[in-house]
Amino acid sequence: MPSQINTDSLKKAEVAATLAKSMITQAIEQSAANPQLAEEALKTASQEIAQAQTMVSQVQSAIQTQQQQQQQQQQKS
Repeated sequence: MPSQINTDSLKKAEVAATLAKSMITQAIEQSAANPQLAEEALKTASQEIAQAQTMVSQVQSAIQTQQQQQQQQQQKS
């Protein structure tokens, strides 16, 4: 039985990473003209990166659990 990856979580992580990239770009562009806006953009980017990391970690954990269960089933056979 092949492992199924939660693609919804990975797509959400991809969106969060894309948003973070956009926020970082905005921070770079605004850094000279508006340092406060740049700081806010970096804070948002940091939050999005953390969210993406959490989602990817959850998927990795689920995959590891499935692999362990498969190994246990194979050992019983």
